Amino acid sequence: MTKFPRRALPGLALGAAVSIARAELALEPEGSATERAAMASAADGFMLRYAVPGLSVAIARSGRLVYAEAFGLADRVNGETLTPGHRFRIASVSKPVTSVTIFTLIENRRLRLGDVVFGPGGVLGLDYGAPPYGPYVDRITIEHLLTHTCGGWRNDNRDPMFRNPRMNHAELIAWTLRTLPLEAVPGTAFAYSNFGYCVLGRVIEKVTGQRYDAFVRDTILRRCGIDDMRVGGDTIAERLPGEVRYHGQNDEDPYAMNVRRMDSHGGWVGSPTDLVRFATHFDGFRTTPNLLSAETLQTMITPSAANARYAKGWAVNSYGNWWHTGSLPGTATILVRTHGDFCWAAFANTRRPRSAMDGDLDRLIWTMVREVRDWSA
Repeated sequence: MTKFPRRALPGLALGAAVSIARAELALEPEGSATERAAMASAADGFMLRYAVPGLSVAIARSGRLVYAEAFGLADRVNGETLTPGHRFRIASVSKPVTSVTIFTLIENRRLRLGDVVFGPGGVLGLDYGAPPYGPYVDRITIEHLLTHTCGGWRNDNRDPMFRNPRMNHAELIAWTLRTLPLEAVPGTAFAYSNFGYCVLGRVIEKVTGQRYDAFVRDTILRRCGIDDMRVGGDTIAERLPGEVRYHGQNDEDPYAMNVRRMDSHGGWVGSPTDLVRFATHFDGFRTTPNLLSAETLQTMITPSAANARYAKGWAVNSYGNWWHTGSLPGTATILVRTHGDFCWAAFANTRRPRSAMDGDLDRLIWTMVREVRDWSA
């Protein structure tokens, strides 16, 4: 088993809201007026193609915020102009946040990748029911959840996270263990699982004795200089200050979900600048102090044998790029770390189901970056 160096500050509890790498990511604009106009034109074309009310983009280069722009409307109903400070549901871009939190606990020797999750001796023990479980449940480890190789509970029309919306975490996990059997031996097959990351949130709570969102804010986000990210609410009335309004397409209702229950797999709300600030502290480059060791980061972005394009909370490729996309009714998001010391995020307050929108959002930002002659991502 891989050993990780301990990186907690001497004399400080891991959960202390102490910044060892906190620095304001002040905007230092780059690119000529002509280049930035070309970037805006590309954004306008994407918004027109997918009927996007509002799009917000932030780009950091070598640890410096060099671009932060917002286009269109935060709220089409009331005509509110979108600004770079507006916050969005980030959907599955929440998964890298949860992964980094798990690896922080691993570095501090409070967890191991090989720890079993359920059953006697597991991290969660008998919290969600006693054995006998379905086949293989008692073999699931932390690493299986991180890599989406737990053996089932995939993101399809049977996704546990979008069923029984009135159940809380404990009720839903107990129901899933009791009702939905695994499809494969853990570690042998990739099946993207929102539910697996929901369980990781409960692991964080069990190990730390704190609520998931409180621990992440105190231990991860504040150390990156992020104070405004929160787990979102479900309804329009529960929008956070500065949060956009989400606009559904094709009869989707952005306000008919239990977003709070999605906390550790898809519930965070933040701005693109917040997520770029987060990424620059876990990107493996020396331009910004990293909050995990190089060895830990390498383990985090090493894919499983079951899927060479997904590591532990990040999609990866052979070029050395890491990223994650997010999609919910009314939300399309992406966070990217490139091999060329760029980090960027782009969020929209709508999505078009069953379309090429996710891939085109990714291509859009690459196109925008390439409009600046001095940038090489």
